[in-house]
Amino acid sequence: MTRIGLLSDTHGSLPASAAGFFSGCRQIWHAGDIGSASVLDDLRKLAVVKAVYGNIDDHDMRLQCPEVFIDKIEDTKLAMMHIGGYPGRYTPEARRIIATERPAIFISGHSHILKVIYDKNNNLLHLNPGAAGISGLHKVITMMRFDIDGKEIKNLEIFEKTRATR
Repeated sequence: MTRIGLLSDTHGSLPASAAGFFSGCRQIWHAGDIGSASVLDDLRKLAVVKAVYGNIDDHDMRLQCPEVFIDKIEDTKLAMMHIGGYPGRYTPEARRIIATERPAIFISGHSHILKVIYDKNNNLLHLNPGAAGISGLHKVITMMRFDIDGKEIKNLEIFEKTRATR
């Protein structure tokens, strides 16, 4: 069994609560709009990090992280990209990746809206962890963690904290 932490849209600011929430995770996945290499450095102190770049990420971040990440954890294939849409409203690139790769998990960020949707048409679990940073229109900081056990995705937990206003 592999415990995974998932976040997105940090925009250069990692919440202090990430260390506690991701404690025990073997990997942490970041679905883009990282905003600063220091965010990845801090996450790497906690676990192995897999990340994709987002639309706000600069040239250096784009050299460090791919646009699309595809992997297999245990017996579960995943695909992650920053701007991918969601079931019924996937971007053309997301549709192509889903059709070609047939992942069991499809992850995207960008919307700052946490979503967990089973896509029965593509037989996959769509995850969007919302936004963990302090920039954007979201009022709640959100992150996820879950276990992959062979082909099973289980024990999904969501972190929510009202974002402090300035």
